[in-house]
Amino acid sequence: MTRLAAFAALLLSIASLAPPPAAAVDDADRGAIREVIEAQIAAFGRDDAAAAFALAAPGIQAKFGDAEAFAAMVRTAYGPVYRPAEVSFRGLDESGALPVQHVLIVDADGAAWLARYPMQRRADGRWRIAGCVLAPWDGARAALSPPAAARMETL
Repeated sequence: MTRLAAFAALLLSIASLAPPPAAAVDDADRGAIREVIEAQIAAFGRDDAAAAFALAAPGIQAKFGDAEAFAAMVRTAYGPVYRPAEVSFRGLDESGALPVQHVLIVDADGAAWLARYPMQRRADGRWRIAGCVLAPWDGARAALSPPAAARMETL
C-alpha cells in the first residue's frame, strides 16, 4: 500500500468515528420536542416522577433504573429545571448526532440558566429527552422579559 493510499484509509477511518449529522428536523418535530420538554418540566412541578421519567430516553432510564431515583437526581443536581420560575425556548442546534434544544430558565431566585436538551427520536417517531446540560447564563434576565418568555404553570 502506498503512503497516499494508507493516508486516505486513515482519513476514512477517522471520518467514520465522527457522529453522523442529526436527521432533518421539521416544524412538527420542533413542536413535538418543545412539548416533550414542557411536559417533563410540568411533571416535575407536580412531583410526578413517573411522568417525567417516561419522557426520558431509554439510555437515561437505564442509567437511573426507576422514576424516583431519576427525580431525586434532577431535584439535587438540576434544581432550576425541577422548579423553574420562567422558561423560554430558544434555538434548536441540529449540527450534531442529536438535535439539541436550547432553553433559557430562570430559577426561583432570579438566576438565569441555559439548559441544553439533546433529543432522541424513537423508532415510533416520538421524541425523548436524552440528557440535559445546565450552565449559568449571565445577562439572560433581560432577554427573558415578556413577551419572549412564557411563565411555566404546573398542570
